[in-house]
Amino acid sequence: MGPALLFCPGDRPDRFQKAADRADAVILDLEDAVGPDAKDAAREAVVGARLDAARTIVRVSAASTEGFDADLAAVAASRFRTVMLAKAESVDEVDWVLAAVPDARVVVLCETARGVLAAEALVAHDAVVGIMWGAEDLVASLGGTSSRDETGAYRDVAAHARSRILLAAGAYGVTAVDAIRTDIADLAGAHAEAVDAAASGFGAKAAIHPNHVEPYRQAFAPTDDELELARRILAAALQNPGVFSFEGRMVDEPILRHARSVVERASTTTNGSTR
Repeated sequence: MGPALLFCPGDRPDRFQKAADRADAVILDLEDAVGPDAKDAAREAVVGARLDAARTIVRVSAASTEGFDADLAAVAASRFRTVMLAKAESVDEVDWVLAAVPDARVVVLCETARGVLAAEALVAHDAVVGIMWGAEDLVASLGGTSSRDETGAYRDVAAHARSRILLAAGAYGVTAVDAIRTDIADLAGAHAEAVDAAASGFGAKAAIHPNHVEPYRQAFAPTDDELELARRILAAALQNPGVFSFEGRMVDEPILRHARSVVERASTTTNGSTR
């Protein structure tokens, strides 16, 4: 699913293939990126799209909105089966997705207070394969005006939501997707935020502009030194069962798990592309 996911407006089929070529997966958006008058055209474009289904996600409108059923009907008529459920708040909503698209793989997008509090229940659903959070909608749902402070760092409530989403994903073994970064021009900031996401355990990060794809990929790919060290640690573990000393540091199971994670990330990121 990652590491770089790129949103593309559903009413811009001329951009579909370009977005898919630039990113590891494309999210065809039937929700916020599409104006009310363009919804029907966007659904038709999704039905007619011939992108790689394994690398395509369709974001549908929130279950509480008028367009939810029409969005799901479009997905059912398309070749795509990975559905991102906007503003997910309950397990019932996941079941409604499955009622319309029985073989759907669902990524729940928690971007309201109710959705964040329901994260654990949502990821426990068998059809849920991923969970993402949204900072701006979340803070707006609380009556706030900005998810970040004057330094650009997340405010405490947004950071708490981010951590809760990641913990829920880890507890149930689904992919955690980090939120978009709205500052399109700040490539250094995008890279730094993705470095933190990868180091913390997120499996992917979403982007609203293709310029963020490469910083994300670079952040999720381990450096040559990190990969070499991880491989040396794992090789040493084969000769040293249990806890052992390696190059001046103690190595136990958590360190081995970190090393395995580095090697796994390297295997899924090759020359800016993923499996």
